[in-house]
Amino acid sequence: MDGRDNGRRERLREIFRAALAAVAPDAAVARHVRLSRGGRRLEAAGRAWELDRGRVRVVGAGKGAAPMARALECLLGAHIDEGFVVVKYGHELPLRRIVLAQAAHPVPDAAGVAAAARILEIAGACVPGDLLICLLTGGASALTPAPAAGLCLADIQGTTNLLLQCGATIREVNAVRKHLSVFGGGRLSAAANGADVLGIIVSDVVGDALDVIASGPTSPDLSTFAECLEILGRFHLLSEVPAAARRHLESGAAGLTGETPKPGDELFSRVCNVLAATNRQALEAAAARAQALGMESRILTDSLTGEARDVARALVAEARRVAAAPASGGRRVCLLAGGETTVTLTGNGLGGRNQEMALAAALELEDMPAVSCMFAGTDGTDGPTGAAGGFADAGSVARMGGREAACAFLRNNDSNAALARGGDLFVTGPTRTNVMDLAILVVETPGDGRGA
Repeated sequence: MDGRDNGRRERLREIFRAALAAVAPDAAVARHVRLSRGGRRLEAAGRAWELDRGRVRVVGAGKGAAPMARALECLLGAHIDEGFVVVKYGHELPLRRIVLAQAAHPVPDAAGVAAAARILEIAGACVPGDLLICLLTGGASALTPAPAAGLCLADIQGTTNLLLQCGATIREVNAVRKHLSVFGGGRLSAAANGADVLGIIVSDVVGDALDVIASGPTSPDLSTFAECLEILGRFHLLSEVPAAARRHLESGAAGLTGETPKPGDELFSRVCNVLAATNRQALEAAAARAQALGMESRILTDSLTGEARDVARALVAEARRVAAAPASGGRRVCLLAGGETTVTLTGNGLGGRNQEMALAAALELEDMPAVSCMFAGTDGTDGPTGAAGGFADAGSVARMGGREAACAFLRNNDSNAALARGGDLFVTGPTRTNVMDLAILVVETPGDGRGA
């Protein structure tokens, strides 16, 4: 026996599956968009558009854009005059009226450049009276690189790589990316030539800020060129980023390059953005499923941020407090948290923030047989690996080869190898949604002997 409790793991998987079902992008579209007047009017968020007034174009980007596009095809059918969406490689689905392309994530590639150009071309074909529907989910920033004048794909790739490795938050990463692009920061809405724009958005950022999700192609931008330089300076990257990227940002900060559209810009009077799915919805569904399985459930936060290993230790410390509290007759408690942590790379191993959390948690759990954990990305991928995340329990460290080996894996940011050795990887394949990450910790206490 390897010490793993497959019954516990199946419960963790079941709670995770319930969370995913609650934020399925196709269901999110169906919840927020509907037809009226015999199918001639589209309604969303208290707004309405007459479908026979002008042309209807659909564009989209992100890991969950394909199911959203398919749901919209089912709803609108022949009302769609033209459509194009781009997804991460391996996240495709068959579509009938909307063309689907694939590109690279998290570091963009030439296919993403071509996809962004096609989306901007479709937006540019719009005229007043038309409706441009934009389907946006996590991953859209990387999938739609559109280098600003004087920049090339290599400039965006190099800058993106540095930001992903230094521990920058997604807000900081996207602030820089949108200022190197002609796509993010409200510029997709600006490209629509006065047409109405409906953004249907699945959030993959803490706080659900529309200007940060997917780099905010349809939203007013709160970040600036000057802030981008401050971010790069704080992470000591100003001398590391490609020279053309640095010069472009410096030109913008000096007022020589136009800023992204800001709040109050008249163009956004024709834009309606709908937040269709969030991490909080996933957590609430997970909590409901845990309760149906006979557990007491507690949502700790939907705003997890910080260094992955530190956050994992804090979550295990909370589980330890729960396990230490006396309970008549015993109990099972499910602790839930969501958000997006970061990993500051100091080694050369392979992993992701969820796998690093699982490895760090395992090192805290050796004396806690009452606790089992899962840390996973709702998109089914964690860093540049094929895993969504990992499990951790009291036997994980032993399965990795002992504490010394586990600590060495952590020092080298080699969580994927550590979890693979212990049989603790969690693999789902593409889920075609993305509302950040989930941490699920189940505490099973036998009670203090006072109960029946």
